[in-house]
Amino acid sequence: MHDSEFWFHHFKINLHEKRINWNNPPTISHQEKSQIIESLQAWQLGETSEGKQLIAAAEKHSQNLDDPHYVDAIKLFIQEEQKHGENLGKYLDLVGEKRIQSNWGDRIFRTIRHLNSSMEVWTITVIIVENAALVYYQAISDAVNCVLLRSICRDILMDEGHHIKFQNERLFSIFQSKGIYARAFAVTWYCILFFATIHAIWFAHSKAFKAGGIDMNRFMRQMYHKFFYTIRYIHHQPLPETLSAQFVKEFNK
Repeated sequence: MHDSEFWFHHFKINLHEKRINWNNPPTISHQEKSQIIESLQAWQLGETSEGKQLIAAAEKHSQNLDDPHYVDAIKLFIQEEQKHGENLGKYLDLVGEKRIQSNWGDRIFRTIRHLNSSMEVWTITVIIVENAALVYYQAISDAVNCVLLRSICRDILMDEGHHIKFQNERLFSIFQSKGIYARAFAVTWYCILFFATIHAIWFAHSKAFKAGGIDMNRFMRQMYHKFFYTIRYIHHQPLPETLSAQFVKEFNK
C-alpha cells in the first residue's frame, strides 16, 4: 500500500515521461481506419474530461481523512488522462479525422458523473473503465501496423496500469472501513455497476475490439478476471493457488 504523497510524486514525475516519437509518420491504412476510427474518436472524447466532479468528491473525501495529498494526486491523475486525450487528438489531426464534440456513450457517462458525489462510486467506476481501457488499447495496437499509434497505445497502457493500482488501493481503504453488512451491500452494487458498464463499453466499441482480435467472450472473460482481482484485493484475501491457476488458464484462452 502506498500513501497519497507517494502517488502525488509518482504522477508528477510520470507526466513528464516522453515515450512517443512524433517523428514517426502515421501509416494507418484505409481498412484499419474504417475499423477503429469512430471508436477512437469516441474514446478520445472520453479522455478529455475536466474532472470537476471527481475533484469535488476527492476534496470531500480527503477532508474526512485529513489527507490533503489525495486531492493533489487526483488532480495529476486527471492530467494524465487528459494527456491521453490530447495524444489521441493529435493523432486524429495527423490522419485527417476530426475530434468529435459529442457521442451518445460519452453523454451517458458524463450525466452519471454529474450526479455522483461519492468517492467510493467514483473509484470503482474508474477501476472498471480503466480495466476496459487496458483491453481496448491493446486491441487497438493489435489492429494496426502504424508504429505511431502503437506507441500512443503503449504509453497509455503503461499509465493505466499505475492508475488501476492507485484506485485499487483507495478502494481497499474505503472498503476496509465498512462493517460486514455494508461490505456485502457494496460488493453487490459493485457487481451491478460492473455488469452494466462492461456491456455498455462492448456495444459501443465492439467493432474496434474485434479488429484487434477480441470477441465478446474474450472481452468478458478478461473483464471478469480483472474485476475478480479487485474484489479479492479489497478483501485482502489471496486466492488459493489452484483457483488462481484456474482463472489464469481461463484468462489465457
